[in-house]
Amino acid sequence: MLYRTMPKNNDTLSVLGFGCMRLPTVDGAIDEERAIAQIRTAVDSGVNYLDTAWPYHGGESEPLLGKALKDGYRDKVKVATKLPPWRVKKREDMDKILDAQLKKLGTDHVDYYLVHALAGFSWDTIKAQGVCDFLEQAKKDGRIVNAGFSFHGFVDDFKRIVDAYDWVFCQIQYNFMDQEFQAGSEGLKYAASKDLGVVIMEPLRGGNLALPSPPPEVAAIWDEAETKRSPVEWALRWVWNHPEVTVLLSGMNDESHIKQNLAIADEAQANSLTADELSLVDRATAKYQELMQVGCTGCAYCMPCPMNVQIPRCFDFYNRMHMFGNEDVMKSLYANFVGNLTTNDAPGFAEQCVACGECMEKCPQGIRIPDVLKKVAEEMEGPGLQERIEMVKAHLSAGA
Repeated sequence: MLYRTMPKNNDTLSVLGFGCMRLPTVDGAIDEERAIAQIRTAVDSGVNYLDTAWPYHGGESEPLLGKALKDGYRDKVKVATKLPPWRVKKREDMDKILDAQLKKLGTDHVDYYLVHALAGFSWDTIKAQGVCDFLEQAKKDGRIVNAGFSFHGFVDDFKRIVDAYDWVFCQIQYNFMDQEFQAGSEGLKYAASKDLGVVIMEPLRGGNLALPSPPPEVAAIWDEAETKRSPVEWALRWVWNHPEVTVLLSGMNDESHIKQNLAIADEAQANSLTADELSLVDRATAKYQELMQVGCTGCAYCMPCPMNVQIPRCFDFYNRMHMFGNEDVMKSLYANFVGNLTTNDAPGFAEQCVACGECMEKCPQGIRIPDVLKKVAEEMEGPGLQERIEMVKAHLSAGA
């Protein structure tokens, strides 16, 4: 495992952090035994930065992490969690939330505490509610050690938030397709210039950049490389190639993915990609941008939908169809999984959207979700949807 130093406190942190937003599940709930084993395997392999948040897994991520940190594991790691501004109505709420998080995590302090998912307006609101005083008091009484923020807004707002408080670190979305999105490269360099550590989320864009079989046009570009690498290695190494990056978070929920990410984290030094390799990544970026229809990362902040539309799932299959072709297969998979045919739950089709706009207020990517769902419904559903549903049902019945 490679390590980098947090500039303001000299903490030595693993370049690979464990993100607890996409833990393995069974019947919609966290598979506790498997998730705990995965987290401990990562820690035993050198990972020492674990990231969670109040809303992850419907509020169950923090308690799960607390269980994983028993038996001496708490002393081996730095724990990061986040203050949810949308739950704060007054200054006192901040203390209540933090105290509840400490109880759920089974610890007396949070090593890295972030104000969650800030943008310009949400920062102005929570700042007026006294968040700076809260952070100072929580540091003084030892409940938190280092204060930071995660960000999902425009770069100009990012810069003024960086300058508004004595932060130790920040967390931004960054990957080779999001170089000019939200904080982007400009924000990364600005934060580093102020000696902030930078933690990276969505390095694989919700897993879309790590698919073992990328679009043929992209695969052809990767095949040109003198040193052969998997798609996930290209994506992770590109992020780690930036010396400004302190920690990269990966939402690892499969044992093989953990093993693969750990292996890459053993070798991904800053400034290790050649000029030719960086040019290759730029070409892959351009090709992905041509093919991808929706810039959704699958974070599910838009959920739940009041009309039960399975928004991330709708976008995932829509993107896959445009990126990989095989229209009949993708539309059948869409009918199955968006229709919840294997679970007998209520369907979540795009056509159920009534354009209430609730999802747009939550989307960190700024996607005009109702407009895109209309396109999804037109292309993925239409007259053939019921036939595909019946076909899938017949297949499932035959396999019963």
